[in-house]
Amino acid sequence: MADLTAECLQRIQAQPPDSLDLGADSIRPAYHGLSLLNVPASLCRWLGAEPLTHSPLDLRVLDDLVEGARQVLVVLVDAVGLRRFQRWIDGRAASLNPLLSHGHLAALTSVVPSTTSAALTSLWTGRSPAEHGVLGYEIFLKEWGIITNMITHAPAAFDGRAGLLYTAGFDPERFLPVPTLGPRFRAAGIETHGFLHYSISGSGLSRMHYADVNLHTFAGVPDLWVGVRHLLATPIARPRLVWVYYGGVDGLSHRHGPDSEQAEVAFAAFAQAMVNECLDQLPAMVARETVLLLLSDHGQVATPMNAHMELRNHPDFLRLLHMHPTGENRLAYLYPKPQRAGDIRAYLNQAWPEAFTPLQAPSALEQGLFGPGEPAAVAADRLGEMILISHGEAYLWWAQKENPLLGRHGGLSPDEMLVPLLASRLG
Repeated sequence: MADLTAECLQRIQAQPPDSLDLGADSIRPAYHGLSLLNVPASLCRWLGAEPLTHSPLDLRVLDDLVEGARQVLVVLVDAVGLRRFQRWIDGRAASLNPLLSHGHLAALTSVVPSTTSAALTSLWTGRSPAEHGVLGYEIFLKEWGIITNMITHAPAAFDGRAGLLYTAGFDPERFLPVPTLGPRFRAAGIETHGFLHYSISGSGLSRMHYADVNLHTFAGVPDLWVGVRHLLATPIARPRLVWVYYGGVDGLSHRHGPDSEQAEVAFAAFAQAMVNECLDQLPAMVARETVLLLLSDHGQVATPMNAHMELRNHPDFLRLLHMHPTGENRLAYLYPKPQRAGDIRAYLNQAWPEAFTPLQAPSALEQGLFGPGEPAAVAADRLGEMILISHGEAYLWWAQKENPLLGRHGGLSPDEMLVPLLASRLG
């Protein structure tokens, strides 16, 4: 195995500085060759689709690894940061070590914000969050006059009422201002498949992403890997991409914390089933023609319960804003009342010293924090006027319900931004 993580981290840290003060512990996204944004361009190169706007991964060894392969299996496990992945493969997830001996382990950055809705949209469009406009879990959609949950496509304050925006004319298949990859792959003659848990196969986010993709649903991990094995073993008439999304680790990390035993055991069980029920049972000829990419969309940081981070306990702060924050608990977007930005900064310094770094949203967008390319026309409205970068265990909780989360993401800390990429030729 070539362990490329140290080299990748050095390159990520050595990126040219800009004028944005992100805080000492923040990781700048490496959009020009070592980020999730670059993965789709590499897939297009390897499978024979037309090139994308942004550059592919700047990792030549992966091009050499994939050369001659006829199918690529991409396995995305939600919320597995680099540090935890490295620790887990030395422990309960040691079943992955044989893959490491026949491949490479690299470190990539997520996108900003480091959250599923933004990262998966970049992976399925090849465009940055600035360009595709999905800039967080909860964003203000000016055109509909509502703060929206970008996973469920319902008002952010609602629970269990997915898809309510559709009654107002919101169309997930036409929402994005940029095209998705399914039609590009189809035009190139690439056979494209996606495996999703049945509970999210019809979700708003899935409907946004998977046009012209053959969708397969699964009920549990054994069901998933038997289905993937059967598909991989079918005769390959043209280049094939098989995409797997698994969200179980993310849910457990939110509930129990990212360093919890529950999260580690879930990842280990998923990895063990992948190896035992799928990869080790592939015919030798199929394995030789197949490349595995195992990666994640973001990590998580532990956020113990802290009433001081709940905005219902800070009414004076809320009075400085037109409305509650949007975005992510770890990367909040603020809409200050006129002439109150200075008061907001003063309140941050007094109530939460060193917990947040405020940025002017227009400057962050202009200088590429949310990615290269021409920002979508709606991007500025969705970011507000001020962005708060969280440090340490800090976050802001503004929902009008109890705070249940022991793990969060969306911010720029190493545990949120750095993700693994394991690439292995299976035979």
